[in-house]
Amino acid sequence: MVRGDTTKKELALVFTGHEFADGGTKILQTLKQQNIKASFFFTGDFYRNKNFQPLIQQLKKDGHYLGAHSDKHLLYTDWNKRDSLLVSKQQFKKDLLQNYAEMNSYGISKTKASFFLPPYEWFNDSITVWTKQLGLQLINYSQGTRSAADYTWPELPNYQSSEAIYQSIFNYEQSKPSGLNGFILLLHIGTDPRRSDKFYHLLPQLIQQIKTKGYKLKRIDEILK
Repeated sequence: MVRGDTTKKELALVFTGHEFADGGTKILQTLKQQNIKASFFFTGDFYRNKNFQPLIQQLKKDGHYLGAHSDKHLLYTDWNKRDSLLVSKQQFKKDLLQNYAEMNSYGISKTKASFFLPPYEWFNDSITVWTKQLGLQLINYSQGTRSAADYTWPELPNYQSSEAIYQSIFNYEQSKPSGLNGFILLLHIGTDPRRSDKFYHLLPQLIQQIKTKGYKLKRIDEILK
């Protein structure tokens, strides 16, 4: 599932996290000020990081969706040959269930968080089927914008500045008949220190402009009922 109802002016802000959480405080404050709920998909390593525990507890308290992003942020399939698996079914299952075990320590069960966003947002049909067999639903972000590149830093060939990312979102919105309807807009809760141009500083402006255009921002479980 990569998008909700394209006839409704509503979208979901989704944040993933594994190693970094430098944007956590800013994102929390912005969501509270804007009175909206977002969705967060963290790895087991993120959930078990003691430095991140107060942030996770506050996100839960504030009513945001907390989901799974694998335990160790494994790469499931080859970047160039997507049908080539890099993990066995048993490795996949063990890793994902360990992610949920960490979530359970926060009182988040599989039934409360049945959406799974794969690490690197990279998967194939085998991963989709295995996810379903665990009683979960695999999701991914909606294609068309550069929002997922907010983790990049200048030395990378695929680097995107925050301004370029911002513009790509509204260029897409204006160029498509359905705009951002049902969109799953993916960002990161923290990024490598080598990126000084942090996109989360533009989050208040982004949300305000989305609202001005008549969209409602909702949790992922409201968008993908």
